[in-house]
Amino acid sequence: MQNYIGGQFEAPVSGQYIDNYQPATGRVYGRIPASGPADADKAVAAAEAAYPGWAALTPAERSHWMLLLADGIAADLEGFARTESNDNGKALSIARSVDIPRAIANFRFFATAILHFSTEAHPMAGEAINYTLRQPIGVVGCISPWNLPLYLFTWKIAPALAAGNCVVAKPSELTPATAHRLAELCQRIGFPAGVLNIVHGLGADIGQAIVEHPGVKAISFTGGTATGRRIAATAAPMFKKLSLELGGKNPVLVFADCDLEQAVATTLRSSFANNGQICLCGSRVLVERSIYNRFRDELVRRVEALRIGDPMSEDTDQGALVSAGHLEKVEAYLALAREEGGRVLCGGQRVTLAGELAGGYYLRPAVVEGLTNDCRTNQEEIFGPIVTLQAFDTEAEALALANDSAYGLAATVWTQNTSRAHRIAEQLQSGIVWINCWMLRDLRTPFGGVKQSGVGREGGWEALRFFTEAKNVCIKY
Repeated sequence: MQNYIGGQFEAPVSGQYIDNYQPATGRVYGRIPASGPADADKAVAAAEAAYPGWAALTPAERSHWMLLLADGIAADLEGFARTESNDNGKALSIARSVDIPRAIANFRFFATAILHFSTEAHPMAGEAINYTLRQPIGVVGCISPWNLPLYLFTWKIAPALAAGNCVVAKPSELTPATAHRLAELCQRIGFPAGVLNIVHGLGADIGQAIVEHPGVKAISFTGGTATGRRIAATAAPMFKKLSLELGGKNPVLVFADCDLEQAVATTLRSSFANNGQICLCGSRVLVERSIYNRFRDELVRRVEALRIGDPMSEDTDQGALVSAGHLEKVEAYLALAREEGGRVLCGGQRVTLAGELAGGYYLRPAVVEGLTNDCRTNQEEIFGPIVTLQAFDTEAEALALANDSAYGLAATVWTQNTSRAHRIAEQLQSGIVWINCWMLRDLRTPFGGVKQSGVGREGGWEALRFFTEAKNVCIKY
């Protein structure tokens, strides 16, 4: 692969490349640029050169280009989905039904939202009128993670482009392939050169270079909390705008009056979709004691029935984890859970498939019980196919357990009691609360967390406001 700068594919300035591993086989199947500060300089220069022309376009003209990108991805949906599955290890069915359709929706949503982005007026009783201009920032940096590669890559660049900014974007070095495929699409349709620049490499190298670059005026980052802390330490003294969507340790609260079938079926999905490698996955399942045994036994039965296999197979429920290092991290947490007194009710074993898949990063999803809420397993983000179960007796206890976390991204509540649902939702320390559902997303709503789950909000008007600067104009009568 090559960097995409100023509408052209370029080798990294260093001439060095990084091996890209295929999770399904554990083998190197490609190489990506090992970019650094010199590549960031080139990408920012290209973006700065393109910015006046792109910002001068009308919202309708920018919308047109973005809709062309959406249409291009839609026309090649199967190709993008197979590339995503191959690069990330996720089941093809998930890439085909979730990741790529959402990337298309991201472009289409913000391409049309910008047409309706309004400003405010504040009259001063016969004396003057104030109105607000929402103007693009300039060159912005977008850094996205490996778990939902194109999905979250486009979630950032779409509102940035719609608002009139030019972008220097870095996908994860673990999953660069669909971003590269998007760059190929940009070149094929003649997307304005320099408006979107894509550079590859390690976070400590090219990612840090983007954050540090004085020409980059804002940073939108999704990833781990530790990395977000380092980005904030660099960007804050430079007075850059920051949007940080970070980790989660999301609780699922299951009350005895729930629809048990729906609660179990959805918890299976919310715990293990994409191998649990979604920041919104419910990893701490809190169940009212009177139904605890029924819920636990049925969940374990269904987890044991999940099919682990070739990500490209239509029959696969769980593909490979993203990397050997991540597989080892997840296994280390399983060992920790046992040390802390947890009982692994099912899963946790590596799976060795036949033939060329024998070296892939496969792990049976695990369910653990018997842990206290203050142990490391229940407090630290694992980001893998491990879920813990805990019983509670009262609503107050459930809330205390749910809020006893350094994170506050998402929570799910299962109850048929409407008053309880509203009451719990108000008191949960979480940026997102789902009642009797999970991952039901309206792109108009604000997305983000509290505490160590991040700073700022993405989605809808929130994203367009982040990628613009407000300017007040006051005119005296």
